[in-house]
Amino acid sequence: MKKRGDSLHIDMPIAEMLAIVARAVDKRVQDMAVMMLDRPRHKEIVEQIRAAGASLRMIGDGDIAAAIAPSLPDSDVDLYMGIGGSPEAVLAAAGIKCLGGDMQCKMWPRDEKERKKLIADGYEKDLDRVYSTDDLANGQNIIFCATGISDSALLPGVRARGGVTAVTHSILMRVKSKTVRFIRARHNLQTKTIRLRSDSREHLI
Repeated sequence: MKKRGDSLHIDMPIAEMLAIVARAVDKRVQDMAVMMLDRPRHKEIVEQIRAAGASLRMIGDGDIAAAIAPSLPDSDVDLYMGIGGSPEAVLAAAGIKCLGGDMQCKMWPRDEKERKKLIADGYEKDLDRVYSTDDLANGQNIIFCATGISDSALLPGVRARGGVTAVTHSILMRVKSKTVRFIRARHNLQTKTIRLRSDSREHLI
């Protein structure tokens, strides 16, 4: 979400967190939309969000786009929550920083075995550390770009037109200038080529 209003902290009760975000976006909690991956590990978080009265939008995949969406000024997603992968968190942080938004995350070992391994490798102190957007995406020389494959909260997916053409939608953002560009491209599938790593030559799609 955008950096404004009261301070949020990842460890605060979810109901309190939703109330702060509601004030920041000038909505009632009941009118807020929270997006989350549809995974069994989120069962307790889902129950708390529903108990607070906010609406939930569960997605099967696309958590990077969903995490970035609340920072877009015209987004209908107010908050993204959940447990995901570290690479996705870093990519989301880069996009969120371009938009002047904020995120917080912590390490989340999948089981006790993974937790013990992290401790054995010297990461015990980091297990309780809260990582910010700047921790995950440090500096000003950051560019984020993405093209939608399937529909998401950030971009429409590829639209094929009779097997002859395809339309794609992309986003290009830069931290330093905070410029956001949306790109709509039309591709001629009869002439478009891709380079294969196996032989380093261009081949028709």
